[in-house]
Amino acid sequence: MKTAVLVAPFFQDNTLRYVRALTALEDCRPLVLTQDTPDRLPAELRARLAGVQRVGNCMNGRDLARGCQLLAKAAGPVDSLFGVLEQLQIPLAQARDEAGIPGMGLETTQNFRDKATMKDALGRNGVPVARHARVEADADAIEFADRIGYPIILKPVDGLGSRGTFRVQHRADLDKALRALRPSIDAPAQAEEFVVGAERTFETVTIRGEPVWWSGTWYMNRPLEVLENPWMQYCVILPREADLAEFTAFRATNARALKALGMVTGLSHMEWFLRKDGSQVVSEVGARPPGVHIMPMMGMVHGVDMIALWTRLMVHETWPSDLTRKCAAGVAFFRGQGRGGRVASVTGLAEAQEAAGQWVVDRKLPKIGQARSDSYEGEGWAIVQAPDTATVQEALRQLVTRVQVRYG
Repeated sequence: MKTAVLVAPFFQDNTLRYVRALTALEDCRPLVLTQDTPDRLPAELRARLAGVQRVGNCMNGRDLARGCQLLAKAAGPVDSLFGVLEQLQIPLAQARDEAGIPGMGLETTQNFRDKATMKDALGRNGVPVARHARVEADADAIEFADRIGYPIILKPVDGLGSRGTFRVQHRADLDKALRALRPSIDAPAQAEEFVVGAERTFETVTIRGEPVWWSGTWYMNRPLEVLENPWMQYCVILPREADLAEFTAFRATNARALKALGMVTGLSHMEWFLRKDGSQVVSEVGARPPGVHIMPMMGMVHGVDMIALWTRLMVHETWPSDLTRKCAAGVAFFRGQGRGGRVASVTGLAEAQEAAGQWVVDRKLPKIGQARSDSYEGEGWAIVQAPDTATVQEALRQLVTRVQVRYG
């Protein structure tokens, strides 16, 4: 019997899917740490948990460690401690170290959260990465830009997605980015050369340091470009063809990168660039499930519950060997345009339904009056599923060209 603790900061709908998966595992004593109020946890889930412990702050490693110690008094020693959010990974590692729980500790987890440390570790092990430098003062960024030339990228070392990322075209841009980030020894930034290429992802299941399964997606428009250009819409495609040459060619690079960073057991999310000459550049790696709806899409194309499989992986370190990709999937994000803080109009829904509605399997449509999003994921989304990749691509094109969201 494994004693497993899931950190669920708030009992939101998506988080409850992971709680539900944990309670469904056999040979498992399921426990939850949260900072939410207990009455927000549905009674049917609460009844299936062996314990729930409220902590002051789930983003604080010491609070998590104390919470685990309190749970362990009633349920026994904790065998695994895990959570989904990128921001949780450092506190989780700190808690494992302090409470003596198996799993990745702080030193290894820093490789996945600190972009400067990550790039250094990858480069030392022969993994292709962009030229980069840690920026602890304005002079560090200025020297880097003068040495490699513009454009460059400047971003927080522990940023999430493309938030807080600046494409720097010239010195005036650099000064503006430095004023926004205000790098210091305690809050460093990361400077990198700007890489031109198609952006891809690579999701890998690793068990005790050995990759056992992988999947990959295409980003249609880079997240950074989408943030810079409000008129651009954003899509992610999971092709039906699991053995595409570009992905199979990347497998060795991916495995070398994960080994260099110290991946043990889990599902990792790697972003990388494929240049026109066929060369590869690893951008960033997260030791957690991917966002932008890649998890449900991986489940759809393989006919499985990916959240249930990931939860089993984190508790029992097992993964099915017979997954077969049966179709393709994709997600279109509906991003607003114009000025204003709220959605003023949503048009084209009927036309989009007629053109591509037969392929839509899940959606969250923008609503008039909702607050403007600060994310490149926009105000709403729709997931499509079809027998082949070309149909998914056309369905996504129809959705993002017909649905128009405007602020006012």
